[in-house]
Amino acid sequence: MTTESPTFAAVDLGASSGRVVLGRLTAGRLETAEVHRFANGPVPLPDGLHWDAVGLFREVLIGLREAGRPVSVGVDSWAVDYGLLDSSGSLLGEPFHYRDSRTDAVAESFVDSFGAPELFARNGLQFLPFNTIFQLAASKGAALEAAEVLLLIPDLIGYWLTGQVGAELTNASTTGLLDARTHEWSPELARAAGIDPSLLPPLRRPGDVVGELLPPVAEETGLTGTSVVAVGSHDTASAVVGVPARSPNFAYVCTGTWSLTGLELPAPVLTEQARRANFTNELGIDGTVRFLRNIMGLWLLQESLRTWGLTSHDLPGLLAEAARAEPLTAVVDAEDTRFLAPGDMPARIADACRETDQPVPRTRGALVRCVLESLALAHRRAIREAAALSGRDVDVVHLVGGGARNELLCQLTADALGIPVVAGPVEATATGNLLTQAKAAGHVADLTELRRIIATSHRLDHYTPRGSTGPWDEAEIRLPSRPTP
Repeated sequence: MTTESPTFAAVDLGASSGRVVLGRLTAGRLETAEVHRFANGPVPLPDGLHWDAVGLFREVLIGLREAGRPVSVGVDSWAVDYGLLDSSGSLLGEPFHYRDSRTDAVAESFVDSFGAPELFARNGLQFLPFNTIFQLAASKGAALEAAEVLLLIPDLIGYWLTGQVGAELTNASTTGLLDARTHEWSPELARAAGIDPSLLPPLRRPGDVVGELLPPVAEETGLTGTSVVAVGSHDTASAVVGVPARSPNFAYVCTGTWSLTGLELPAPVLTEQARRANFTNELGIDGTVRFLRNIMGLWLLQESLRTWGLTSHDLPGLLAEAARAEPLTAVVDAEDTRFLAPGDMPARIADACRETDQPVPRTRGALVRCVLESLALAHRRAIREAAALSGRDVDVVHLVGGGARNELLCQLTADALGIPVVAGPVEATATGNLLTQAKAAGHVADLTELRRIIATSHRLDHYTPRGSTGPWDEAEIRLPSRPTP
């Protein structure tokens, strides 16, 4: 990196790994460097599946020690999970992992009691059994009774860095506790979840200063004069910021453990049709709305590798084998909740194929192709439905995140949709995090300029659709219809 411009540090916490990334604006381009990467994952405890939040914070401090002298730090992470603090500010147990099974029965009964149309009209969210509102409804015990404040994961890290309590708006919008129209906490929804509304902290917006580093943190990291700035703290919010779009008629697929697929809109879509299609309305920066659907994503592939005893180093060979496999032999519904929990993913995929009278993939390469074609179909379904529900035309799909490295997934997505796919940047979340900080510091004027910087700073790969979408139309017919809550 050059040294003439201020630097910013992004703490980007994903569901399988975390990283600390530095960014510097130089001559209208963003230069980035990853200074620390670390593993993340669920921790099974006697009462269920948890996150090692304290361990994550330790890794954040290690990364910030390598960060030089950034002007500010921004923190983003996955959504919905939270920690509880008591009156002294102490963490009341490690946060639950969203894949813990305690919400399985609670979510549907909550929706039945509140009313599905009424709930969607209030919070605008897709029905997902792990949404924070359902986690709280499933919570019992002394920790919740003793809690004084609830902090989502990036806000918890921000609290440990600065001592300041708050909730950043883009992530708050994923909880199910925020009113989709007013962008304020809903006391009615909080009480329905079984909590006092006072448990919810004051709201912040991307670009707000959270606070200065606490003296012990400054001493541990060697940073002085560095502030923490709120960014799109839901990693998808930062990833959508990191989309290098040139026109408003774009769709996005933010790939990783999940595929978050949809459109950026100026207002939520709260129609009954949107609810029945299981779309969600989450907030982005500058008053935008992320109208999207959560799709299971590369989790299907990650769990298959784990079941086979393989690692990411084995993936290139599997992808080459998948590219040679017969196309569209079998596809599954990548939004099926059977794929949510950890476990033997190839066996579950085989069961789904049998249930729809399709041949079971006989080789690992064939199964990988089944996974990627199923994801491409899910991307297609979500984008086409989002466009129809919002009245927005789509002429290009931006695929960002880890899946942008997967050439076969990118090409299959273009083929399924019949429109071009632009892949990259891979580190869209960290890029969006960094440039939101730069915008807050006055170095970037607006979202349009921000995306222009991204487009000129990163390699982007272009995929043109091959052939007719007819075979994909036929494959989609094999998928079972999804029940609507």
